[in-house]
Amino acid sequence: MDTECWGDEVSKKVLWQYKSLPKKGKPQGREVTVLAAFLIASPSKDLEVVALGTGTKCIGRSLLSPHGDIVNDSHAEIVARRALLRFFYTEVLNKQKCSDGIEGLRDDVFNNFLFELGPTGKYRFREGWQLHLYISQLPCGDASLSSCHSAPRNFFSREGNSLSSVDELNGFKDGICEASNLNNDDSLQHIGRVQRKPGRGDTTLSVSCSDKIARWNAVGVQGALLSYFLQPVYLSSITVGRSPNTSEDFPLEEHLKSSLYDRILPLSEELSSPFQVNKPIFLAASVPPEEFQHSETASSTLTCGYSICWNKLGLHEVILGTTGRKQGTSAKGALSPSTQSSLCKNRLLQVFLSLKHESKIRCLAADISYRELKDGAQAYNIASKVFKGGPPFNNWPLKPLGYEAFFQGERCSENVKTWKCKP
Repeated sequence: MDTECWGDEVSKKVLWQYKSLPKKGKPQGREVTVLAAFLIASPSKDLEVVALGTGTKCIGRSLLSPHGDIVNDSHAEIVARRALLRFFYTEVLNKQKCSDGIEGLRDDVFNNFLFELGPTGKYRFREGWQLHLYISQLPCGDASLSSCHSAPRNFFSREGNSLSSVDELNGFKDGICEASNLNNDDSLQHIGRVQRKPGRGDTTLSVSCSDKIARWNAVGVQGALLSYFLQPVYLSSITVGRSPNTSEDFPLEEHLKSSLYDRILPLSEELSSPFQVNKPIFLAASVPPEEFQHSETASSTLTCGYSICWNKLGLHEVILGTTGRKQGTSAKGALSPSTQSSLCKNRLLQVFLSLKHESKIRCLAADISYRELKDGAQAYNIASKVFKGGPPFNNWPLKPLGYEAFFQGERCSENVKTWKCKP
């Protein structure tokens, strides 16, 4: 891989795909957003964008739903990753149809499967194929904070909301630092720790993108449910667009390595196969177009409230980041299943249960919840516990009790459960 050209090649592919999408959900006027995408590279290094997301918003703690019917975190990286999961699910489904001899698959689908069956009985990437990530700016959290300290200018906090004076004095709330603009002295204290995304007056439970990407480098991007079918899927490279607010000699690649790889390096001797500490190549790309260029301060930046999610197999939605539901949802029909995004956990559970797997029969017979299904991915959960078992990730926030205890097709007006946060 020619690293000098690869970053700009990745950026060019992603920006072309973004420009090809309709205007709906894109920034208007002075609005800006963040763009992220996953790309697949063939053995011959041909690049193709397979999943894309935009966005800067997330849901506050008071708006969380125990039914899995909203998207809590609509930051671009997270939206793109959920779109990637939908892409993976379709790939696995098509692979299963092929194995069962079901007719109707196009020749191009048959000849271009991304996965092959490995010796463990789970699917893995075919030999020579790679997964790559692009982000138009540094991810929020540790990567952004350390750049605040290293660079002469501060970076924008995506949600556009600074901490209250009490939070600025205390630095932490429930043991988790907010991923917001701190002064340089404060940022020194919080570099490396798990951080939470700020909300507009309502504390969120969404962990920063830097922390989530670091986690992907330990347990894979596929998550718990897809671990029933897939071996861990790791990134081969992470490319980030340069900021117009930093000097050209800012060491962006080393900066990314410090935040997204060095922090998990101590886990090298603790993770068990097939999990590992993954070291992607870190690359810088040219400064992105103006609609992805954030001002130096939150006060002068107007962020787009929508998130676009897209993948190459037909997914294309626009989500309102402050509600976690599809664009155009009315107040009257706000709880209707038709307002649910394809990226919400309830819809992902439906896709999971549509796949052929021996666990499916047991799960349906026992009426097991989404949370119990995730806990059933034993190897993945062991690796996740190792990841969160010590500094700097041992202050990872706990999910509220009952928060993911929903079942397939559960509606908000039914099976209402009482839930509260863990102490």
